Amino acid sequence: MNAHVMARMSAQWGLITRTQAREAGLSDHTIDRWVRTGFWVAVRRGVYAESSYVALLTTHHQRRLLADRAASLRVAAPHTMSHHSAAHVLRLGVLHERDPTTHITRPGIVGSHLRHGVKHHLAPHRPDQVLIVGGVPVLDGPRTALDIGRECGYLQGLVAADSALRMGATRADFESALFEMWCWPYSTVLRDIIASMSAHADSVAETLGRDLVEDLGYGRPQLQFGLTADGQTAWCDLRLGRHFFEIDGFIKLLPFERGGVATAPPDEVLKSAKLRQDFVTSFKTGVSHLTWEDFFGRQRHLALDRCRREYLDTCSRFGTDISDLAQFRPRRARPRPAVRQEPLLPRWMP
Repeated sequence: MNAHVMARMSAQWGLITRTQAREAGLSDHTIDRWVRTGFWVAVRRGVYAESSYVALLTTHHQRRLLADRAASLRVAAPHTMSHHSAAHVLRLGVLHERDPTTHITRPGIVGSHLRHGVKHHLAPHRPDQVLIVGGVPVLDGPRTALDIGRECGYLQGLVAADSALRMGATRADFESALFEMWCWPYSTVLRDIIASMSAHADSVAETLGRDLVEDLGYGRPQLQFGLTADGQTAWCDLRLGRHFFEIDGFIKLLPFERGGVATAPPDEVLKSAKLRQDFVTSFKTGVSHLTWEDFFGRQRHLALDRCRREYLDTCSRFGTDISDLAQFRPRRARPRPAVRQEPLLPRWMP
């Protein structure tokens, strides 16, 4: 590849269009030969990347980023990435779409149109709601979360809103974004999202756990309830009365290099978790454990029945009053877990 081709690909996340490749000095014959021999791969019709680079993309997040960027390069009209496509660029935690689609917002169209796997949205936005990330214009976190809520419903929007709050957005930012959307189609759900969102949920799973516990019908749970005694402090994910709901996942057993958060071997992590639960229940409390599978489908109904039994058992044994726990509450604010900011995509190297 010549220097002009490499410069284009370096500026576009390892991608180049056929037109750009021609302008950079490549012939149609060369482009077709590189695709035929497997040196290049067509990420989208008329948009190419090195096959060795595409092979490095192992996660859904990375593959969607490249697919969305390739689709964006095929849209000649000025546009901004939005909805799930913006969320991936912003690194917001979101639930996957059932049918993955590239979303762009642009002027000059009426309503929303789906063309060749790209959904074009007509939705006005303020200039200050547009961010440039990795050279790509995207709508900001609050606007993106609310767009997802209008497009995909309450739970999808709530997950994205919690994530935006974790990344520094404020309730005022959401209220400002909602002010311009109050009469748009499907906007009634947005007030429910803003009323329920919380910056204290540390992950998508904790947001889903909060939604499940609310479905028990015994009130809204308190997030991150701390207990401290004898030099030990434990922060519990969700609390209703004297009962705690903990969100468990294999991420707690995996080391950083495998995408987890563990800082010790799995056996030590499990031992620490057992001792931690013994500490929490020593205050005459109960604990329920939830995993990702408990949040969806038939398993959700089973989890609701189980959690209801466990919660009511705790109430019958210990009541719901927590005034005696006031003396054991931590005096310092809960330390927030470190957020790992990895590159949007692995760096493309010629």
